[in-house]
Amino acid sequence: MTTRKFTLTEVSTGKTSSLDALSPSVGSDVLNIAPLAKDHGVYTFDPGFMATAACESKITYIDGDQGVLLYRGYPVEQLAAKSSFLEVSYLLIYGELPAPAQLDEFRRNITRHTMLNESLLRFYNGFHYDAHPMAQVSAVVASMAGFYHESLDIHNPRHREIFAHRIIAKMPTISAAAYKHMLGQPFVYPQNDLDYCANLLNMFFAVPCEHYQVDPVAAKALDLLLILHADHEQNASTSTVRLAGSTGTNPYAAMASGIAALWGPSHGGANEAVLQMLEEIGTADAIPKFLAKVKDKNETTKLMGFGHRVYKNFDPRAKIIRETCHQVLANLGRVDNPLFELALKLEHIALNDEYFVSRKLYPNVDFYSGIIYSALGIPRSMFTVMFAIARTAGWVAHWQEMISDPAMKIGRPRQLYTGPTARDYVDIEAR
Repeated sequence: MTTRKFTLTEVSTGKTSSLDALSPSVGSDVLNIAPLAKDHGVYTFDPGFMATAACESKITYIDGDQGVLLYRGYPVEQLAAKSSFLEVSYLLIYGELPAPAQLDEFRRNITRHTMLNESLLRFYNGFHYDAHPMAQVSAVVASMAGFYHESLDIHNPRHREIFAHRIIAKMPTISAAAYKHMLGQPFVYPQNDLDYCANLLNMFFAVPCEHYQVDPVAAKALDLLLILHADHEQNASTSTVRLAGSTGTNPYAAMASGIAALWGPSHGGANEAVLQMLEEIGTADAIPKFLAKVKDKNETTKLMGFGHRVYKNFDPRAKIIRETCHQVLANLGRVDNPLFELALKLEHIALNDEYFVSRKLYPNVDFYSGIIYSALGIPRSMFTVMFAIARTAGWVAHWQEMISDPAMKIGRPRQLYTGPTARDYVDIEAR
């Protein structure tokens, strides 16, 4: 794995350290800096972990310059075109695409675990009607540890597998219950004769007083969105799951920590911010004035849905969703969607503006996903919840990979301390 060696020399003392560069299967080499603390008594300083590899992983690979996203080596474009969310979930968790019999068994296991304990459903009544759905979902997921004592041994591979099936199965039910509580409507129980996304839509939109027919176009579009959001390497929420999980905490607590991290507007809430931005722009005539504010250093206006922490090219997921927007809106009879048309015009103008092109600010997955969710009838307050349903598959895969690693260590970042040096306590009368 080591192909290159580096020698670091401390100028003041002449003391040296030999540092190995570890080679991945694809991507940039990673410098092992562990000897620095021992040999020189120093740590590295990397705010935001922009240049730090915190773990070794075999799950997802991103090439931000080329706009590449691979799940276990498979291009996301191929999976989006040919696969399903549950098949992708199996791939992320087990490392290989399933044979037909394996996929059937996996689907059956997920279907058998979709119901919630009735006590958990009563838990929602403790929330105010206007409590944010993410607050409800994170709390309910954390509380699940109180219901499954018999399978919480994180060092037992079978227990880890049961957890994986349970959390992927129950996230749609948990999320739909949060939505129904927000509306003041009765909870809708899962139906075992529906597939994953059809079941989710039914739990969202069915009511006891009339029959609800799931639109297959809507279910297919939702399945695609879940695939595209299933994993994204060591992002903030995934890293949070890994850090929490490294303490040996139960997996439901680790998942809840990831949900809390995803709630942030800079992470899972970005697609909601895109729709708000488009509404504030209003019409195509107002786009030049809006972009002028974005460029003005004295303004705080931001171009939401453009640019990405990792991608310095087109987000491959954005290309897929852009095409899907046309298909979904046409099939749902909503071709004349003002926000979508405005988004297309904004995209065209920005991509022909040297200011944005030179900064490699291209549309990302959030620029279009909110438009599809809105077309499906899902309210903005639920956008991040939908993200959490999808990303649960990735969180589970990363958590399992970390827990099963014999070399796992509890996460313990260092810091650059710039506070006061040691000082003596002063009695209050003398201050």
